[in-house]
Amino acid sequence: MISYRAPVAAGAVLLALLLPGCAPTDEPDSAATPSGSASTSACAPADLSTKTAGTLTIGTDKPAYSPWFVDDDPSNGKGFESAVAYAVADELGYDRTAVKWVTATFNSVIQPGVKPYDLDINQFSITPEREKAVDFSSGYYDVTQAVVTVKGSKAAGVKTLAGLAGLKIGAQVGTTSYKAITDVIKPTAGPKVFDDNDKAKLALANGQIDALVVDLPTGLYLAAADLKNGVLVGQLPATTSGTIEQFGIVLEKGSSLTSCVSQAVDALRGNGTLKTLETTWLTEAAGAPLLK
Repeated sequence: MISYRAPVAAGAVLLALLLPGCAPTDEPDSAATPSGSASTSACAPADLSTKTAGTLTIGTDKPAYSPWFVDDDPSNGKGFESAVAYAVADELGYDRTAVKWVTATFNSVIQPGVKPYDLDINQFSITPEREKAVDFSSGYYDVTQAVVTVKGSKAAGVKTLAGLAGLKIGAQVGTTSYKAITDVIKPTAGPKVFDDNDKAKLALANGQIDALVVDLPTGLYLAAADLKNGVLVGQLPATTSGTIEQFGIVLEKGSSLTSCVSQAVDALRGNGTLKTLETTWLTEAAGAPLLK
């Protein structure tokens, strides 16, 4: 879920112009290292132990929000994560017709136990805490946090981190966006916490908070298409840990597929496919100044 999750907009054409939610996480620090190490074992469909032989079953939440998915339909290949999922499937040798999508709620995915899918893609930040319960592939997206507000807000004209410190800043509980508030912005009043991003957006619209922290793609989407008179204040620098927050594909703990999925993601990063998909479905970060 993302812990930020922007609703699907009617105008899908905006997606090509928009850049990632706040990235949900259970643990403050994120890790870029995949749970499974790459191996030389065969990674063709005939060699992979999937839930259904010859089929790659992929899970994600519902609704499936933009710009990660388009029209709440993961199977159409549109949106960044849908496109990444099909690219991974192709790298593993699965035709589009051999890919099956199932619904999996955000919280259920990061719990230990047997899953109804082979892998899940849903803006999951890779964290040490989560790696105790599930496997992660190599990271397929490097996440930046951003600050969003509305015109007329005290945050609308802010250009620096110091300018945010005295304001009321909110984020969804349990997310890396919340961690960015505590570690980077450090507001004097402390962060304002919300159960979900819809409640946080409502609080922003009603003036209960001055700004909202989400991941950059979600921030761009909120500012351009979802919030009335939305304004993207800017990007936040990395947290004090200095690690790069990444989204990873989730698999069952100890899954025999983890190494192959990581190899596929690594190949897509190496050949430029991930960057191409990011450019296609998410915006360039140039439109979001770095707050210092």
